Parts: sequence; structure tokens; C-alpha cells
Amino acid sequence: MIWILTAGYGDGHNTAARSVAEALEQLCPGEEVEVCDLLTEAMPRTAAVTKELYQLAITHMPAAWRLVYDIMGRPGVTGPDSTWHAGLVNHLGKTLAEKKPRLIISTYPIYSVLLEALSRRQPVPPLCTVITDSLSVNRVWVMSPSDMFCVADDETKKVVAGFGVPAAKIRVPGFPVSLAFTEPLPELPPVSAQRILYLPSTTGRRVEATLNALRPQLLSGVKLTLPVGKHRSRLYHILRRFTDSLPPDTVEIIGWTKRIPEFLRTHDVVICKAGGAILHEVLAAKIPAVIDYIVPGQEEGNAELLTRIDGGIVTNSAGETAAAVESILINSGAVGRRMRASMAKLSVPDAAVRTAKAALSIAAK
Repeated sequence: MIWILTAGYGDGHNTAARSVAEALEQLCPGEEVEVCDLLTEAMPRTAAVTKELYQLAITHMPAAWRLVYDIMGRPGVTGPDSTWHAGLVNHLGKTLAEKKPRLIISTYPIYSVLLEALSRRQPVPPLCTVITDSLSVNRVWVMSPSDMFCVADDETKKVVAGFGVPAAKIRVPGFPVSLAFTEPLPELPPVSAQRILYLPSTTGRRVEATLNALRPQLLSGVKLTLPVGKHRSRLYHILRRFTDSLPPDTVEIIGWTKRIPEFLRTHDVVICKAGGAILHEVLAAKIPAVIDYIVPGQEEGNAELLTRIDGGIVTNSAGETAAAVESILINSGAVGRRMRASMAKLSVPDAAVRTAKAALSIAAK
């Protein structure tokens, strides 16, 4: 049995966990692979509240979140000798005794700390830690030992090694994204118009401003795809007013969908935040990105990684976002083609399989 531990604070941890599980199910047919949010399982009410507070902080109080993020890297606060996680350690120990996994893969940093504390009183399986941030890696990821650390790129490997982790324990398989990025695209009708994919993640006011700034391009014949998922009810009135003011079929609004890998590979540019999962999905698809929001601390390195290779443009206002999109689309997408070529060097669509194989190399037989 292989146990993958994640936590729902942002999408990156869960995306990495699900993608590695998908790869392991292919590599180890017949073996049980379980993805678990142990924090929610152990303390559901507390986890629900802290997840809401996390979303509130990154959306409305970024300065406060930066302070919390920095505090997380202090051993006295989150280290194995802290007392606040005693209940979690007890729950982890009990669950390990029941499940008896031969390997643990963690996509959230606190689990290595809990396992170090637990190892002082009972044996624990080999641990592979999948670091879901690039460049701006919080020290909490490496505060406690792991048999292997998997990172997305060579520059992040240097950062992790700089914390004192032996190079022999660091692998660079890429960020685990869905295996859908390795599969052929479905047969689709030909599309002559250029297409923008917008993945809104900020406040309704910012989304409305961005849509209005994009209006001139949409009136010129560019199409917009807008997967809104959990934001559908919050954005309903904004989207209704906007679509009613445009010609029919200019905007396609989509609720919950599993087609994001398809959309990323079939559109000309994407507007998104700097989350670890989405930016590495952008790399896997090699689609130019306009990054309209960065969570302080944890996402700054993700944005830096993409802009450093000419794969993305960071914007600070709706007007800048529209201008960046236009710069990518004009002249028949010449800038976009250049950006796609630049992104090829870091594009790893099969990173989930590479991560799974690396983790299996340390597994107890």
C-alpha cells in the first residue's frame, strides 16, 4: 500500500497528489494507492476554519499572509518539538499502524515534521516529499528529514540544497501534473479565431475590471473561454452583464470541468494566478501566460520561474493584463510562438510518472 498525504490549502498540493496517484496506479497495477488529507481527517472543524482563513488571507490580506508564511519556516513554531501538533502525531501513528504503507509520499510540508516526531516512538516508512513551490521555497519543507525530495526544476534544487539537504537526496522530475497532458487531444472542430483562456481567482471587482479591459479584443473577433468552477455563483451577475453586452458566442462560460488540460493546449494565451499547479500545467501545455495575481511568499518563485524563461508576463492591473494579452496575440501571435519555444526547455508533461518512479526507488519492498 502506498499512502499520499496532501492538504487543501491551495490547489497545488492536491493536484500533485492526485497526479502522482494516477501515475502509481499505472506503474503498480493491483496495489492500493490512497490519497489522504490527514489534517482534515484528524481535525475536520479546525481544518475547515483554517482553510477559509487561508483563502481570506491570500485574497484580501496578502501582507498578513506573508507574515504567517515567514513564521511557518521557524523551527520553534512548526518544528518536531512543537506541542501544537501532538494530536496530529497521535492520529498519524494510529493510522499508520492500521494501513501499514510501504511508502509515504507527501505533497504538503507539515507531514515530514509530524513523521519525524512520530519516529521517536515507532518505526515509520520511507518518505518522499514532493515540493510544490519553485524558487521561493519555505524552510518548513526541509525542516525535517525525508528520504527523498522531489522538485520541479534545477534552480529549485539549488535552493533546497542551500538549506543543507544533500544533493543525493534531491531529484528533479518536474511538477506532477495530470497525465492528460501526455495524451493526444480529442478531435476538435477547426477554430480560426484566436482564443483567450481566463482562470479567475481574485475578487469579483478585479475580474470585472479585467473582462471590461479585454472587451476591445473580444469585439475584434477574439474568443474568450471562462471556466469559473467554484466562483460561478459569486461571479454570476458580473458575467451575465458582461456576456449580454457582447455578440453571441464571444464568451464561453464553463462551470466545474476536467477539461483544463485540453483548454490549456488549445488556446493561444491564458490569464491566471501564480499557483504552483497552474503554472506548471501552463509549462506542460507550453501556453503563454499572463499572471494577474501572486500570493506573497509562496507563489513569487513560481512567477519568477516562468518569467525568467520568457513564458509569462506579470501584470498589476486589469489594463496591464489586457495589454499583455494583446502583445501576445498581435501579428498573428508572433510573440506567443516565441514564448512557446522558450517554454519547451522546462516543459515536463510526464512529471507525475517521473516522480512516481523516483519515489518507488526508496520504497520498502
